[in-house]
Amino acid sequence: MLTGDLWPIIDTGIKLALGAGMTVGAIWLYSLKRAKFTRNEFEPRQHRVALFEQISSDVGQVNHSFAKYSALVIESTRFGKRWPAARKQELERINAELVRDFDKLAASEAKLLMLGEKTMEKTLRLYGAKIALFRKQVYIGRQDISDQEIAELKQGILELRERFYDLLSRRYDRLLTA
Repeated sequence: MLTGDLWPIIDTGIKLALGAGMTVGAIWLYSLKRAKFTRNEFEPRQHRVALFEQISSDVGQVNHSFAKYSALVIESTRFGKRWPAARKQELERINAELVRDFDKLAASEAKLLMLGEKTMEKTLRLYGAKIALFRKQVYIGRQDISDQEIAELKQGILELRERFYDLLSRRYDRLLTA
C-alpha cells in the first residue's frame, strides 16, 4: 500500500475513536447526572425514615427508663418505711435519668410536628402526660394507693405507647413501600 492510500484509513480510524470516546464520555456524564438526580429525589424520604427511627429509639429509651422507675417506686409503696436507703438512692438516679429522657420525648414531639404528624404528636404528648401523672400519684412511701390503682395507671400508659407505635409503624411502613 502506498502512503497516500494509508492516510485516509488512519484518518477515519482516528475520527471513529474520537466519536466513540465522546459518546462514552457523554453517556458517563449523563449517568452521573441521573444518579445525582435520583439520589436527591429519594433523599427526603430517607431522611423522614431516619427521623422516624430516631423518634422510635428516643421513645423506647423513655419507656425503658419509665419501666425501671415504676418498678422501683411500686416496690417503695409496698415496703414503706422498711425500704432500704440504697434502693431509694437507685430510684433517685433513675428518676433523674427519666427526667433527662423526657427531653428526648419533647424533641420527638417537635420532630413529629415538623413532619406534619399531628395525631402521632398528640398521642406522644398524652403518653408523656400519663407518665407525669403516674409520677405524681405513685411516689416513695405512699401506701394509701392500691396495686389495682397502680396497675390501671400503668395500663393507660401502655395503651398510649401501643397506640403511638401503631401510628408510627403504619407511617414507617408506607415510607418503606413507597
